[in-house]
Amino acid sequence: MRSIRFAASGVLAAALLSGSPAAGQESRTPWGDPDLAGIWSNPFVTPLQRPGEYGEREFLTEEEIAAAEAELVERAQRPGRDGREFAGTERDVARAYNQHWFGDPSLQRGRRTSLIVDPPDGRLPPLTPEAAARIAEKTEFLAALLQGTSGGRPGPISPRRGEPSPDYNLDRINRADGPEDRSGTERCFGYGMPLMLESGTFGGVARLVQSAEALGIHYDAGQGQGFTRIVPITDRPHLPASMRLRYGDARGRWEGDALVVDVRNFTETTNFHGSRENLHLVERFTRLDAETLRYEVTVDDPTTFTRPFTMVQELTKNSDYENQVFEGGCHEGNYGMIGMLANTRAAERAFAEGHGPDPATQDNATGGNVE
Repeated sequence: MRSIRFAASGVLAAALLSGSPAAGQESRTPWGDPDLAGIWSNPFVTPLQRPGEYGEREFLTEEEIAAAEAELVERAQRPGRDGREFAGTERDVARAYNQHWFGDPSLQRGRRTSLIVDPPDGRLPPLTPEAAARIAEKTEFLAALLQGTSGGRPGPISPRRGEPSPDYNLDRINRADGPEDRSGTERCFGYGMPLMLESGTFGGVARLVQSAEALGIHYDAGQGQGFTRIVPITDRPHLPASMRLRYGDARGRWEGDALVVDVRNFTETTNFHGSRENLHLVERFTRLDAETLRYEVTVDDPTTFTRPFTMVQELTKNSDYENQVFEGGCHEGNYGMIGMLANTRAAERAFAEGHGPDPATQDNATGGNVE
């Protein structure tokens, strides 16, 4: 049972004794806290930001949900990245990868018009001038390295091709001089925080294992991009600001029936809509009933956003059958990274000997999905 291996020792061992309530029964642990344990997923498609036509309206009507679900079915029948309109070209080959995961016709449209519930318009707050400038700088750098390729603007190879990234790179740079040029997912970093269990693009589930002193969460998401968090339920202070963690330093406390988790001390390997090491999260886990867990998170970073914002998602209870959520193994057998670097070295050698195209003129960043 690798997916719950982290729960087999220490204070989390008691979690294996906490069952999940049947419908109509009180959702409490043997020690009296609200019972959050179980396997939770999100069957609904909900956009992060609210489309403008809904204004400040938080929920869809039944008619709007039906129309949206019909549109999802129609969208799933489109060729998408599997289209062959560029047959015989580099883009034709690049486009097909992973199209299977996009546009599942069985998806349901959630009632919410957006995951963001505050600000009232359901939109991301404006960026600070500092954040807008650093994001624009990175965007221009990415565009420069694509110049002269099928995925970029016309022109000669950019003189910026040899420059280091202006930030700690987590994007797919059109370059493969080393692993740092590749994306965080290609490097098996795992998804970052906060992880909303989005449906429609890989989806995901979370297994929560609970004791009186801690909450363990294992996320199974994407292609081996899952990860495990341990949330101490304690009044101990946070780590010093000089100590940074990939998924932040979490401290949980109960406020009524909600477990409130304060998370800070992130690293530069974090990137949530431009927020990096200054990201600060306040999460709230609330068991609404036997089948529903409400997850709410407030995002705050005054160096990136002009105000905090809050997202909400209602997760659905899955079967308690053991071992349904498996530990991700992205690094084991990650021959893709080795292949990308080795292939680029081989292409450079061949070009130097007068064979084949210059690797700098090939698009190894967009996957052909640039329209």
